[in-house]
Amino acid sequence: MTVVSLHRYPVKSMLGETVSRSTVTGRGLLGDRAFAVHDVESGTVASAKVPRLWARLLEFSARFAGEPEPGRPLPEVEIRFPDGSMLRSDDPGVDTALSAVLGREVRLIAEPPEGSQFEEVWPQFDDLPVDRLAPEQLIAGTTARHEDSGERVSRFDVSQFGAPGTFFDLATLHVLTESTLDRLRELAPHATFDARRYRPNIVLRGPDAGFVENDWPGAEATIGGVGVRYSFATMRCVMTTLAQGDLESDPDTLRTVARHNRIEIPQIGGVWACAGVYADVRTDGEVAVGDEHTEPG
Repeated sequence: MTVVSLHRYPVKSMLGETVSRSTVTGRGLLGDRAFAVHDVESGTVASAKVPRLWARLLEFSARFAGEPEPGRPLPEVEIRFPDGSMLRSDDPGVDTALSAVLGREVRLIAEPPEGSQFEEVWPQFDDLPVDRLAPEQLIAGTTARHEDSGERVSRFDVSQFGAPGTFFDLATLHVLTESTLDRLRELAPHATFDARRYRPNIVLRGPDAGFVENDWPGAEATIGGVGVRYSFATMRCVMTTLAQGDLESDPDTLRTVARHNRIEIPQIGGVWACAGVYADVRTDGEVAVGDEHTEPG
């Protein structure tokens, strides 16, 4: 298999940027999820996984003002607002401007405050029980509920799974294959299975067909100059269904996964709707478009 695209997201839940190469460390692609939006009232780290509050984050895009370099402070991030205006992460008015668009008092932060949490909605489909997305035991333990929609919300500590001091939900590296996207397109030709919906870091292409990543958890591989160990399948959420960039809202991008690719994840517990795979970095290095991915083993 070979690397066909690389993606980093300088601000959590905003649209990111596509790059041709990147240094990769135990904190993922250099600069990935360097910033996040923090909700002052609730104390949560904002995530478009709660669309009622934060879907508009996907109307923003973020890119670095210069290319990040290993061993040096990260460059400032340029944030493009929905109206096309641009502010940098060091602009003194960035918090006020973000708050005005999002309708809540927020702060742009570079490190999660101690004890901060994030939330995730489990959407309700008329023809699909919510436990087809996530296990019933997790759903039963939710700590909040949207009063207007009745959709259930899970609340987690930011530090529960991701590397300390980062804004990753579960892992620092997310890998997705074109094989999986092609299989989803076969199952639902009318839906829009664009890799951007799934926010991967690395997209691979190879000769195998189907959900090939399902067999990778527990295996090790090399991607370019980076050694990885695949940890567990990537659980999919409501965020894949939302409008973002030139992609319109499409619930079938999640509904199809929930119907056709549910996987047991021992590290988390239960059976989940999955597409793609998470990885931990074992050997720092550099990866570039066109690099080879060794057979996991």
